[in-house]
Amino acid sequence: MPAILCPSCQKLISPDAPRCPHCGQIRPGMFGLTTWMKKLGLQVDFPQLITLVCVVMYVIALLLDPGAIFQFRGMNFLAPSSDASFKVGMTGSYPVFGFGRWWTLVTAIYLHGGLLHIGFNMMWVRQLGPVVEDLYGPMRLFVIFTVSGVTGFIASAYMGAGFTLGASGGIFGLLAAAIVYGRRAGSSMFTQQFLKWAAILFIFGLVFPGVDNWAHGGGFIGGYATSWLFLRQGESREGIGTYALAGACGLLTVFAFLRQALATILGV
Repeated sequence: MPAILCPSCQKLISPDAPRCPHCGQIRPGMFGLTTWMKKLGLQVDFPQLITLVCVVMYVIALLLDPGAIFQFRGMNFLAPSSDASFKVGMTGSYPVFGFGRWWTLVTAIYLHGGLLHIGFNMMWVRQLGPVVEDLYGPMRLFVIFTVSGVTGFIASAYMGAGFTLGASGGIFGLLAAAIVYGRRAGSSMFTQQFLKWAAILFIFGLVFPGVDNWAHGGGFIGGYATSWLFLRQGESREGIGTYALAGACGLLTVFAFLRQALATILGV
């Protein structure tokens, strides 16, 4: 039987091993799923997947209203129109409380308001994603990113932001995850580095207009709480519970986009 790479520590193990002998992850072969994915040539790379979904949704939003593409609105260049963004799942107090579209708390994580917006956010996803993935595992990375994005938009909606979108809540959650790990490991230099990054981004949000700082704060709190709970589980970095949570986040994301498509196309 061919060996597989443990999804957490990337060391060769048996696909039937109940626990990775190197890092302690429970069922690293995911009950045969890892072997099946390997045969199909598939590999879960959540930072790359998140980037891909964001780019696809950005292009779709642009194509829904081509006439707005070259209309400059402040610092926004190649920005989808407000109507197009609403159709693909922009969130905020109006969509959530005014229209009952609670699922936009998820869809808006993958939407962006312009070329600079998506470029800046995807740079941070590509920068922080591999770090958090190495510290926690790929499935936990996805859970942290999703929960942080949702908690960020919940905070934003309750604080009165009419319309909002972007992956920055999830990004602040990834920053929080790195900080939690550094504090748990007792690495002051590691913790201080990510605290500095978080502080710079918070200040950036206060200086520049149109930045959803409530989403940043809510995402940071959501990421911190989720990461803290993960680290309390002990040495096992990812097990069946983590796979179930990641699967639930994936299904919720797919459902949210399908529900938004029905709302846009059929008005239901």
